[in-house]
Amino acid sequence: MQFHLDGVRLGDPATFGDPEKREPQRDGLPREVDVLIVGSGPTGLTLAAQLAAFPDITTALVEQKAGPLLLGQADGIACRTVEMFEAYGFSERVLKESYWVNETTFWKPSDGERAKIVRSGRIQDTEDGLSEFPHVILNQARVHDFFLDVMRRSPSHAEPYYSRRLIDLTIEPNAAYDVESDDREYPITAKLERIDAGYEGHVETIKARYAVGCEGARSVVRQSIGRKLQGDSANQAWGVMDVLAVTDFPDIRLKTAIHSANEGNLLIIPREGGYLVRFYIELDELKSSERVAERNITIDRLIAAAQRILEPYTLDVKEVAWWSVYEIGQRLCERFDDVPDGETGRRRPLVFIAGDACHTHSPKAGQGMNVSMADGFSLGWKLAAVLRRRCSPRILHTYSEERRALAAELIAFDRDFAEMFSTPPKDPSKPNSRGVDPAEFQKYFVKQGRFTAGTAVRYRSSIITAEPDHQHLAAGFEIGTRFDSAPVIRFADAKPMHLGHTIKADGRWRLVAFSDSENPASPRSRLRVLCDFLAQSPDSPIRRYTPIDADVDSVIDLRAVLQQSHRDVDAVSLPPVLLPQKGRYGLHDYEKVFCPDLAHGPNIFDERGIDRTNGAIVVVRPDQFVANVLPLDATEKLSAFFGAFMIAERSPANTGS
Repeated sequence: MQFHLDGVRLGDPATFGDPEKREPQRDGLPREVDVLIVGSGPTGLTLAAQLAAFPDITTALVEQKAGPLLLGQADGIACRTVEMFEAYGFSERVLKESYWVNETTFWKPSDGERAKIVRSGRIQDTEDGLSEFPHVILNQARVHDFFLDVMRRSPSHAEPYYSRRLIDLTIEPNAAYDVESDDREYPITAKLERIDAGYEGHVETIKARYAVGCEGARSVVRQSIGRKLQGDSANQAWGVMDVLAVTDFPDIRLKTAIHSANEGNLLIIPREGGYLVRFYIELDELKSSERVAERNITIDRLIAAAQRILEPYTLDVKEVAWWSVYEIGQRLCERFDDVPDGETGRRRPLVFIAGDACHTHSPKAGQGMNVSMADGFSLGWKLAAVLRRRCSPRILHTYSEERRALAAELIAFDRDFAEMFSTPPKDPSKPNSRGVDPAEFQKYFVKQGRFTAGTAVRYRSSIITAEPDHQHLAAGFEIGTRFDSAPVIRFADAKPMHLGHTIKADGRWRLVAFSDSENPASPRSRLRVLCDFLAQSPDSPIRRYTPIDADVDSVIDLRAVLQQSHRDVDAVSLPPVLLPQKGRYGLHDYEKVFCPDLAHGPNIFDERGIDRTNGAIVVVRPDQFVANVLPLDATEKLSAFFGAFMIAERSPANTGS
């Protein structure tokens, strides 16, 4: 973390400004905001925390509940999500508190005595090299706490507005029909009823430039734009409970999938803290028109079902921290914004939906919270770029295009996974009997490991994701996928670190320039030619899109990875743009240049397939996804890529200022 740029400041460096001088949040809603977010679940908080990084953007996060979530609900955090948490600055806190899913075991009916279960397999939960972070388990409420902390410490010092129920949301007619509009008006009007003590029935009105519905499957925002969740009806009831229990089951502290012969199936998820454990318990099939609430299922029934499935092992539940019952159903909206079909090219979206408001599925694969938070991250930087006049409103169309395609893949996977998990195990004594082979279920689990880890996401080509014309120059940074971090050494202070950890949730684009075989001090170096172009040319994306009074890396952050050891490079020989002067004192930023970690691990050039002769530019989006791969000397293509969607602060005629 960099601080002290504009002078020595004591106290917590992660907190912006003086906490003692902050103005308290007003009791009532503001009259007008740039973005109205409805729902303070993981999706809304991810989005709000991203927007809170920009004090020039006004945001209101409204929530129907009386306060923050305290316990229960989602708990699985995929490797890719921890990478995102690193961008927000709290991955270490998550890793310290959470349960790490290191191995997964599989249990099936005993061949000799089908009423009893035996272990049939044990595997590493995630494959080596998938991510520098593990798959972990942590109470959703703690994830909320971390995002709330980011918001409070941010330049905006944001807080949710609780006890507000959205009544109605309307959009002015024809407000969005100029796709390139820079309109500063507030076309969205929302009415919210206060439901807190002393204010019952009081209705507040707020106007916004954009609105986002993050309030779950019964989203009022979704209904206001005429979208519907479509898909399979729920036909299977499941129970979930977090318990403190005494048991002789040997794998109680391992993630475990259990298929019993006749009593249903069970998924065990150990929880953080060393003692708490979660059980997902298969219950009965539902009739076509039946809802799980009609069954009046009790916690005693869930406990009894778990005890039967675990036979011959015992389970003595001492305390139930949280429990619920739910129905499995996979549903999806046709779009994740308010743009009518066929009008993408002639109008811009104003209202968006995210998370469970636009896609629902079973929780057993641990994808719901992860995919929903990624929705918020994807939309947040795009809204910020448009509101801050960095990018054309056209980029807002990519939110629905990218995230709906991913949600469709997730639902297809979830449908197969849920069906396989719920199917009774095959009886080996009856070769022609129907059922799932436990060995096949284990193989399927391993096969889908990259998908469940969140690292298999690949966005299609768009205005912000290029075609892979030069992918061969950096084969390990596949365009459309997340930036797969690797170990490096920071040149200036010899610090071992991960290159991907330099990508923060600050709305900036990154140019990661991997050097060619020439010494960067040589005039023949392609890296030096690129740096000279970026620093001096009127067509340089860094110069064109950076405000005159802002630091040189405020919009596009240039980083370089050299092939030499950090001990073999002379700082004086580096291009000046890699040691930029910033802040009111013009201090040099020494954290732009990296070298391979030759002493402790594989070389990043080999690990990520970088062309050592020619080098490469890897363009990274603000949400950590690779947007383009280009040759170091492809300056025209680099300028053209950014020119397709970014708004110039300075035209080529006046970039000399």
